Amino acid sequence: MDIATLVGLLGALALTIIGIGFSALNNFIDFPSMQITFGGAACAMLASNTMADFIGGLKSFLLVIKQPNLDIPSMIQKIIDLSNVARKEGLLSLEEAAREIDDAFLKKGILLVVDGTDPELVRAIMQTELDCMDERHKTRIGFWDGLGLNGPAWGMIGTLVGLINMLQNMSDPSSIGPAMSIALITTFYGSLLANWICTPVANKLKVNNNAEYQMRQIMVEGLLSIQAGENPRVIEEKLKSFLAPKDRTTSSEGGDENG
Repeated sequence: MDIATLVGLLGALALTIIGIGFSALNNFIDFPSMQITFGGAACAMLASNTMADFIGGLKSFLLVIKQPNLDIPSMIQKIIDLSNVARKEGLLSLEEAAREIDDAFLKKGILLVVDGTDPELVRAIMQTELDCMDERHKTRIGFWDGLGLNGPAWGMIGTLVGLINMLQNMSDPSSIGPAMSIALITTFYGSLLANWICTPVANKLKVNNNAEYQMRQIMVEGLLSIQAGENPRVIEEKLKSFLAPKDRTTSSEGGDENG
């Protein structure tokens, strides 16, 4: 579970409730306003997507509270280990090593290399799969960006509905204040939907996508380097250039520290 996202979402909600005040919470609950804002935004997104994409977009919320398995340093070390195996026993020996790898993308690349596929073709195949993954992720990100835009828009629609109803009944001055309050609640709901849920979810999906894209780029570069017969030490230095300087401790340096 991604603690940062969970704490951030719950913390924002808690701070909003505290700011409102527990005794005043009833003033911020209005079901017709919820129907206009949340229901209108959801229906607008449904009209903009296929049913499958709409459901998939909603389900992608679970991805932001699930900790992604994106350990890039460990992946680099795995590729270095594969390069050592290939250097000692030949490329064909990687076929057996591929059986122990869970990552389907890396396994596919290894099998292409073992089959003697031309390096440029290997890169093209892997890049195509990488680009398709990126497009799928951007579809989910776009869903939350779109919902974040629709929330405030439908909140404003609800506010206009409330104001129109209020102006139709100006004979009772005592009702103007409560009516104005209800009219503004829809704007509040729209802003809450956009800034509490949609923007953080979209941003987190972008962060996860960028990290996964980078890790798969490392896999492609590593496999092509293995296929080219490069020295494992050279491969290590090449792949660790993807990392921030503080994360570039080499396997030999790690060994020295342990020693």
